[in-house]
Amino acid sequence: MNDSKSLRSRIAKTVRNIPRSGIRDFFEIVSSREDVISLGIGEPDFVTPWHIREAAASALDRGATSYTSNMGLLSLRRGISRYVEKKTGIAYNPEDEVLVTVGVSEGLDLAIRALIEPGDEVLYHEPSYVSYNPLIALAYGRSVAVETKKENGFRLTRAGLEEKVTAKTKVLLLNYPNNPTGAALTQKDVEEIAAFAIERDLIVFTDEIYDELTYDRDHFSIISVPGMRERTIYLHGFSKAWAMTGFRMGFTCAPPELTEAMMKIHQYSMLCAPILSQEASIEALKHAEKDIALMKAEYKKRRNFIHASFEEMGIPCVRPEGAFYAFADISQFGMTAKEFALKLLDEQNVACVPGTAFGACGEGFIRCSYATSLEEIKEAMLRIARFIETL
Repeated sequence: MNDSKSLRSRIAKTVRNIPRSGIRDFFEIVSSREDVISLGIGEPDFVTPWHIREAAASALDRGATSYTSNMGLLSLRRGISRYVEKKTGIAYNPEDEVLVTVGVSEGLDLAIRALIEPGDEVLYHEPSYVSYNPLIALAYGRSVAVETKKENGFRLTRAGLEEKVTAKTKVLLLNYPNNPTGAALTQKDVEEIAAFAIERDLIVFTDEIYDELTYDRDHFSIISVPGMRERTIYLHGFSKAWAMTGFRMGFTCAPPELTEAMMKIHQYSMLCAPILSQEASIEALKHAEKDIALMKAEYKKRRNFIHASFEEMGIPCVRPEGAFYAFADISQFGMTAKEFALKLLDEQNVACVPGTAFGACGEGFIRCSYATSLEEIKEAMLRIARFIETL
């Protein structure tokens, strides 16, 4: 019973078959090295704005150390409702349509477990964030990936969805602006996808964690399309645009029936999000536009630089329209994405993520995060240029 083979056989098959995160796996290698410039983890290099930190500290000082409602502090849910309505034009009742979660990741897990039964199919687009496929598998659903391509700016199309939809399809999962490609959808794209969802009677999960970080045009949410509010779970959070990753704060907005279903799971697993993080998020919403604008302007400078640098090297890279990632095409160098990333790390101490961490169709690409200082990005680009000269 004590040998590892015997113990492994006791682990649920679904869990045994899920691979480790391609991002985290790769960065265990990175953590053992010195002088590495990391373009890997999608975490803002900005410190959380001081007034948000101060709100958390003040809440602690006055003894805010208790549980909250399973749904989250009502004052926070009211703030979230106002914020979402201002952005999208869609109002949600903070009493029964807004749920505060431990990051967007928990919100997505709740949505999947609340809706998916064994054998149900979930359409989603690849390359995609690493957790989508495993979370669907853990709910005994079936992931159906729709490949997006560089030639189309990695935008999801209705035609691509039509090729993969079946009678078993229950949910469409979206993430735009996109991690890892930086792609964003036009309003026309969103309206065509919405029409598809309505005609096929699908529930939509829309992960819009990067929507404030859209650079060249305004973000348009699918919940703003008539008929979509009623069939959509809107997922968002504070980690990226507010630089609050460690606070682990997310939220969902959805019709009462869907919110209640997610809350049932939430109350028996997480119970509630941490009260200090909730207090900090109330403060974050008060000054959202100013805080976000300052960081967004810096990200845009970095986006412009990293994109231009790859193009100057002769490495094709679709211009990122949102988030803080560049998805560069290294297929010309005759090695896999993982081989390229490991060789770059070994020879130039620059860390990036192999595109295959985000699905099989990410082969031939590397993801480079520009959520780090411009100075480090400049040095990293010089090192990558030196590296490819040797290939």
